Amino acid sequence: MTGKIHSFETFGTVDGPGIRFVVFMQGCPMRCKYCHNPDTWEFSSGTEYSAEEVAARALKYKSYILNGGGVTVSGGEPLMQVEFITELFRILKSYGVHTALDTSGIAFGKDGICELLGYTDLVLLDIKHIDEAEHIKLTGHSNKNVLEFARFLSDSGKDMWIRHVLAEGITDDDLYLARLREFIRTLKTVKKVEVLPYHAMGEVKYEKLGLEYALKDMSPPSARRIENAKNILKI
Repeated sequence: MTGKIHSFETFGTVDGPGIRFVVFMQGCPMRCKYCHNPDTWEFSSGTEYSAEEVAARALKYKSYILNGGGVTVSGGEPLMQVEFITELFRILKSYGVHTALDTSGIAFGKDGICELLGYTDLVLLDIKHIDEAEHIKLTGHSNKNVLEFARFLSDSGKDMWIRHVLAEGITDDDLYLARLREFIRTLKTVKKVEVLPYHAMGEVKYEKLGLEYALKDMSPPSARRIENAKNILKI
């Protein structure tokens, strides 16, 4: 069982509880305007690894991943390689490693997701936009799968963190934030809500890839707007 991987991070501190080994999968169907990893989009790129090879890499850092940390699989979109991640998480759970899945939920409905969740301790669900039309403008895809996945996780008793990128004029409208808050209130297993301020640090990657950066003139949200979003979302 092999998977296409973009890169690894050996000391991650923002992708789940504790200090984590992070696996960035290659390939994503969405084209989010603020994406800072466009180099993870193409499914034809990346390096093939077996699940055993990735688990062995992660376990080199067991001094912290077994002491309050763990392994997070991110992307790209990890659910596009669900069989590989299921095997990886199965191996890691046999060593007692905490496993987290960082996903947009866009691929919900693919075969094998239920099995994967059986080996997953936490889902970091990135809700790009609560409004379907705005979600399509932002990512090129409907948010129906995303919201259905959130409900499925809640009904399944699976712990999740909700993440929301705050981008001026796109996701920071008070009415949209209030709608997101009301949706989150319908979910039973949300343990944390995170506001992730937009940044343009990935812009140089677009230049290197010869891609147009859609938000070239956008600035990060002000401290006031970040605090406003946190207040509305009751963080």
